[in-house]
Amino acid sequence: MSIFPRKEKKEPKDFKELLKEFRELKVSFEKISQELELLKRDCRFSIQKIGIIRFNPFSEVGGDQSFSIALLDGNDDGAVITSLYTREGNRVYGKPIKQGRSQYALSQEETKAIESAQEYAKESKLNNQAADSGGSGSY
Repeated sequence: MSIFPRKEKKEPKDFKELLKEFRELKVSFEKISQELELLKRDCRFSIQKIGIIRFNPFSEVGGDQSFSIALLDGNDDGAVITSLYTREGNRVYGKPIKQGRSQYALSQEETKAIESAQEYAKESKLNNQAADSGGSGSY
């Protein structure tokens, strides 16, 4: 038993009531469509793409304790953050990214992190399209 009272849905009596319902549905649909477009526009500015690369900047000692992480929105704007770990300490660097590029020189690992984020977004989009189309399973 539901805690919410059920509204009894009345069937339209005549063509006039049916047309009224269709008009109300049209208004609701248009409102939902506008809200969806606003959400899609706003979503472009949220973090959608993430790529992380772990590496060892000092090949003779230590392990892959350092990393570069790219955090990008739908326009490939965002930041890449790099942490260089040594026994003596840790250094963290941040660089702004605009349309997948930076005005600052990027290390090889930072470039790989950005590419990884962009590739992740492409793979995710392909997987979503496959799921939406029902996949490739046979019935």
